[in-house]
Amino acid sequence: PKPVKVFILAGQSNMEGQAVADLAGKDYNEGRGTLKALLADPKKAAIAKHLVDANGKWTVRDDVHVHYRREKQPLLAGPLSIGFAVYGGTHHFGPELQFGHVVGDRFTEPVLLIKTAWGGKSLYKDFRPPSSGGEVGPYYRKMIDEVREVLKDRPHELAGFVWYQGWNDGVDPKMAIPEYERNLVNLVHDVRKDLKAPKLPVVIGELTGAWVDAPPEWEKLRKAQAAAAERPEFRGNVLFVPTRDFVRPAKESPNPGHGHHEFGNAETYLLVGDALGKGMVKLLDTPAP
Repeated sequence: PKPVKVFILAGQSNMEGQAVADLAGKDYNEGRGTLKALLADPKKAAIAKHLVDANGKWTVRDDVHVHYRREKQPLLAGPLSIGFAVYGGTHHFGPELQFGHVVGDRFTEPVLLIKTAWGGKSLYKDFRPPSSGGEVGPYYRKMIDEVREVLKDRPHELAGFVWYQGWNDGVDPKMAIPEYERNLVNLVHDVRKDLKAPKLPVVIGELTGAWVDAPPEWEKLRKAQAAAAERPEFRGNVLFVPTRDFVRPAKESPNPGHGHHEFGNAETYLLVGDALGKGMVKLLDTPAP
């Protein structure tokens, strides 16, 4: 068989997946901003029409598979569709959904997405890479170990790494934010070293959040994310992808009180996944410097 193209999707709760597919009622703002509502909007349905089949069921893509080992919960693994989110079931999704469609369209080979994402985790401590000194983050080790375990004895090509994280560092402006750029640069170097992929394409997704006009600490973190991608040694194989413009109003979303999760808005998560996927394809199609 052809070696599978492997992409690692890493981060915290936003990468875990918080978008609501089809829940309604008073607990979900009467279904506003869900994927079902998006498909019912003639002005916006085109961006999601590939996610439902002729019978109105969620499509399943057999050439793209997802492996997501949630913390203290059963493994989620199988062909790409709705449901590879932290809650399981068939009512939520994350950036992996549209990302998988974008990279799946790029390759004739099968694609595997390995999600290594855990809620409430910082780069400063939890994902702290070895090159940053101090105690290596337990979730850095967990991420590397999981990827190695999944790929053991499997023909594969490690094709890309996506980092979509920032909230837990953003709420620590004294310690975490000043180190964020350095820690993110070290993360890229160390992931490449530990997975033996020295030129592994890396996409850094901007902290999205409900802070389009960010207070100073969030803006500093976003600038640190962009600055890390601009390092000279990363030219041509690391890309910063803006996402802040994808935030939708709380009142038009299923989880109005969850600004830290983009209000669970399905359109937001689809656009984020699309941007991350297109950013990765751009790197893959850019000749090496």
